[in-house]
Amino acid sequence: MDKTIRDYLRYISLERRYSPHTAESYANDLRQFESFLVEYFGTERIFWQRIDKKIIRYFLIDLQDKNLSHRSIARKLATLKSFFKYCAREQIIDHNPALSIRMPRFPKKLPEYLSPDEITKLLKLPKPSSFEGLRDLAILELFYGTGIRLSELINMKTSDIHFNEKRIHIVGKGNKERIVPIGQHAEQILKKYLQVRAQYVNKSVENVFILQSGNKMYPMAVQRIIKKYLGLVSNLNQKSPHILRHTYATHLLNAGASIRTVKDLLGHESLSTTQVYTHLSIDHLKSIYNQAHPGAAKNKP
Repeated sequence: MDKTIRDYLRYISLERRYSPHTAESYANDLRQFESFLVEYFGTERIFWQRIDKKIIRYFLIDLQDKNLSHRSIARKLATLKSFFKYCAREQIIDHNPALSIRMPRFPKKLPEYLSPDEITKLLKLPKPSSFEGLRDLAILELFYGTGIRLSELINMKTSDIHFNEKRIHIVGKGNKERIVPIGQHAEQILKKYLQVRAQYVNKSVENVFILQSGNKMYPMAVQRIIKKYLGLVSNLNQKSPHILRHTYATHLLNAGASIRTVKDLLGHESLSTTQVYTHLSIDHLKSIYNQAHPGAAKNKP
């Protein structure tokens, strides 16, 4: 890998404190760009001063020809913008050639979510009489009751939970911290789970959620749990922990929560990221109107 790319990846990991997952995504994007440049210039050595807007556009066209999704192309362009911004700051290049390149437009896909009835059925599925059943119920309650991400749940420590203040300390993307409130149902189940957890956990493990072996849980294990239970109550195409995060946000907005409050609870950096849920909320309001208002029914004159 080119030295400049290695230096940049070290910079985002150590100074910007990007998560390992994000840093690896940036590394993959830059490896792909590097391979394109080697083929384009016909040489292993890359002269970053020679990279201009036209070459970056050729790279994006090449990605499109390989049938990469618009979302993936947009992410790779964002990586290049960040990389060349770093290069310009370090005076490796005179200016950022990616700065004025616009992100490709792609249709916004509304997130899928569960109905209140489906959530009620979902939370009745795990059997709290066993360790795994109680743990699974605690996981479902936390995902729906707090809207946290999978990585946030996996990395949550017992010291992050403050029952007296009914809140949980969350370390999110980019090591950004936030506080999320915990509801009564989630609190009760979590307390019961932690009591049983003490009988199984290995002494060196601080993570809240563990396997029956006593070791901390890993992402794939949680994904399998969520997929199993969602498959029993819903026909949604996607059956991942993020569905419960979408459901959390949608139900809050439908109940009258402000979008800025939901933004802070989700840990979104930009309000525009949260605004996708307002479309779902508007659809919900239309549905209620069509059911409740006498003038809305199609069979009325």
